[in-house]
Amino acid sequence: MAVMDPGLKRELEEKVLSGERLTYEDGVALYETDDLAWLGELAHHVRTRKNGDRVYFNVNRHLNMTNVCAATCAYCSFQRKPGDKDAYTMRIEEAVRLAKQMEPEGITELHIVNGLHPTLPWRYYPRSIRELKKALPNVSIKAFTATEIHWFEKISGLTAEEILDELIDAGLESLTGGGAEIFDWEVRSKIVDHATHWEDWSRIHRIAHAKGLRTPCTMLYGHIEEPRHRVDHVLRLRSLQDETGGFVVFIPLRFHNDNNRLSHVPMATGAEVLKTFAVSRLLFDNIDHVKCFWVMHGLTTAQLALNYGADDLDGSVVEYKITHDADGFGTPDKLTREDLLELIRDAGFRPVERNTRYEVIREYDGPDPAKRDVPQPIWS
Repeated sequence: MAVMDPGLKRELEEKVLSGERLTYEDGVALYETDDLAWLGELAHHVRTRKNGDRVYFNVNRHLNMTNVCAATCAYCSFQRKPGDKDAYTMRIEEAVRLAKQMEPEGITELHIVNGLHPTLPWRYYPRSIRELKKALPNVSIKAFTATEIHWFEKISGLTAEEILDELIDAGLESLTGGGAEIFDWEVRSKIVDHATHWEDWSRIHRIAHAKGLRTPCTMLYGHIEEPRHRVDHVLRLRSLQDETGGFVVFIPLRFHNDNNRLSHVPMATGAEVLKTFAVSRLLFDNIDHVKCFWVMHGLTTAQLALNYGADDLDGSVVEYKITHDADGFGTPDKLTREDLLELIRDAGFRPVERNTRYEVIREYDGPDPAKRDVPQPIWS
C-alpha cells in the first residue's frame, strides 16, 4: 500500500466524476492506494449516480441438489466424492419439497448450483427444472454455472445451444454466475480442477445472452490472486458486457479458508473487502448493479459495502452449503424479508424488492427518521 501521487489522484477523481472509462492501469493504481475513505467516496458517487439510495434484495432460496463432484478445486469446501459419508444427491421430489417450503414467504427465485456429479445422467437436470417450475410456476429459476453447462456438454454429447434450449423450455430463466473464480491462467491453473476456463465460461454466457437470458457474473477473491488479477478479471467481464449487454449484476465472492486445500491462506481483511467492492464499482461502468452476498461477508461488512459501491444484498438464501460447508463464519442460514428490510434501513438506505432480472417488485420506505438524526449513508 502507498500514498498515491496527488496528481494521479486528481486525474483518477476527474475521470470518475466525468464518467470516463477507467483503464487497467487505473484499476491497479486504485488497489495500491491506502486512502480507503477517498476510494469509498468515489465508489459511492458512482453507486449513487446509478442507483440513488436504493438497495435491492429478493426473496429466494438456494438449493444445492448434490455435493458430489468430479473436480477437487483447491478453494472448495463443498465438494464430496462418491461414497464419502456426507456426500448426498437429492431425489427431484426432495428438491421440490424443500423449494415448496418457501412458498408461504413469497419466494420469487430458486438459485440452484450443484457439484459436477460423475454418474448422474443429463436427463436429471432438465427434469428437475421442469418439476420445480411445475410446483412453483410463479418462481424464477436461476440454475447452473457455466461450468455445469460445460459439464452437461461432456455427459450428454449435446452443444451448449441445445442444452440451453432444453433447459429454457423446461423453465430456466437465468444461469448463475459461478465458476468464474479468477480467469487469469497464472492463478486459475493453481486453484481450479475442471476444464472450464475463460474461453468456455465466456462462450456459454455469450450463448445464454443471445438466447435472451440475463445472468450474473462473479469473482472469487482473497486467496492467492493479486490485485492485478482482479483488475484483469473485471476488465474481461466488462469487455464481454460491451459485446452482449447480458450481465445484470457483478458479485465479488469472498474466499473462505476452512476445510479446503487453501486453508493456510488468510481470508481477506475488512479493508480489502471494501477496497475490492469500491474498485469493482469504479471499473464496471456498464453493469448497473454490484451485489454483496451477505453470507460470504457477514452482515456488518455487507452493510458497510453499501457505502463502497454495492447496491444489492442478495436475498433470504435459506441454505447455502457452498459457504457454510467452509464452517465457522457465523452468518445465519436465512434472513426473512423483514430482516433484510431492517438491515438495509439500518445502513441508511431504501429497500427495493426485485426479481431475477432486476425488475422492481416493490419499493419500501427508507430509514425511520425518528431512529437516527441523519438517516443517510456515510458519504455526504
